[in-house]
Amino acid sequence: MVNRRPTRLVSIDDVTILAGLLGINRAFLAPWEPVRDDDYFTVDGQRTVIRAALDEYERGACLPHVILDESGQVVGRITLNGIVRGPLQSCSVGFWLSEADNGRGLVSAALRDIMRVAFEDLGLHRIQAETLLHNVASQRVLERNGFVRFGLAPAYLNIAGQWQDHIMFQVLTTVPTDQPDADPARPARS
Repeated sequence: MVNRRPTRLVSIDDVTILAGLLGINRAFLAPWEPVRDDDYFTVDGQRTVIRAALDEYERGACLPHVILDESGQVVGRITLNGIVRGPLQSCSVGFWLSEADNGRGLVSAALRDIMRVAFEDLGLHRIQAETLLHNVASQRVLERNGFVRFGLAPAYLNIAGQWQDHIMFQVLTTVPTDQPDADPARPARS
């Protein structure tokens, strides 16, 4: 087995596999996601989603990665969203993984990798994550990776067609930085 990174920058070449994974996992992901129209699950829909994510990446506002299994196959996505520079130096993280690949430690490995990129390569200070109250599996992944609960946000996101409460988590960098106003154009190594 080749030692690979558990994530990499998403590309347009990933559109077909992502559309396939989302189609197969539509019912599995539905309780954790916003209501999506049918087009979202198509190759054209995912092409639009990935192009938009890569445009945001070029502006320094997000870092969209795919999650890879041990053989290098795409099995999900993990993204740093809402990257804010200046005195905040923060972002949020979101992820999903195919049902067949749950329980194998792939999300934990992907989260560790994206945290390293956020703190070491991007020079961010804080990563936030939110989970539904009953999403114990994601809460455990976050806590295993050093995230701590810091609050509850009532009716925070519209998930599965309802405004739902979310538990808020965060992790702060342990990497010292001497650049509190890191260059917003500073590219990430992905």
